[in-house]
Amino acid sequence: MSFDEAAKVLKEAKKVVILTGAGVSKESGLDTFRDAKGDGLWSQYNPMELATPQAFQRDPDLVWRWYNFRRDKAFETSPNPGHEVIATWENKFEKLLLVTQNVDGLHQRAGSKKVVCLHGNLLQVRCLKSGKTLTKEEPFESVPPYCQCGSMLRPDIVWFGEALPEGAMEKSLGATLEADVLLVAGTSLQVYPAASLVPYALQRGIPVIEVNVEQSDFSSKTCFLSGPSGEVLPKLDSLLS
Repeated sequence: MSFDEAAKVLKEAKKVVILTGAGVSKESGLDTFRDAKGDGLWSQYNPMELATPQAFQRDPDLVWRWYNFRRDKAFETSPNPGHEVIATWENKFEKLLLVTQNVDGLHQRAGSKKVVCLHGNLLQVRCLKSGKTLTKEEPFESVPPYCQCGSMLRPDIVWFGEALPEGAMEKSLGATLEADVLLVAGTSLQVYPAASLVPYALQRGIPVIEVNVEQSDFSSKTCFLSGPSGEVLPKLDSLLS
């Protein structure tokens, strides 16, 4: 399927689901999770060993300093044209749901409002006592931060060994099964359960448009458009008008 054919599918669609992964943020210059340790202090740590409830319980100060480092990096980064196109599409289609594996908040900063964050959001924190979630869009002056109730706050991130946010996958799958098209951007489709949206869509005969610099295990069955989402999505958008 060509760009023109993919655009035709989108033109005829009323209900659209978009799934995005780390590649979309990487185009803005933001490291992927496994690359987020940088070259300085954090180069000696394995990110996968910091992103666990056990690590937080053992040394909340260390874990918070790492997440504050990641928050700072996210604040220093701006949404790219791919983020911006997705945000404008909320007004172009009758129904659109954005499902993202990214935690950096770039989609929201680009203007997306109908977003399911499968893995949490760096710009949010959660009270350990009440479970209440708060949005904090400015850098913390010191960490660990504390809630007004006196309890420590934790990053509102899904750590290894934790369940996804309640209802997040159910909402994503429900929207996908009712969609006219599923568009996937910047993900290798190797992380589950997010990647499961693609086979569910394909089994229902729902067209899947895949935008990435490399093919995935599903690319032989999708409309694969090669290239970074920051280039491909604006091109697709221009064909919709």
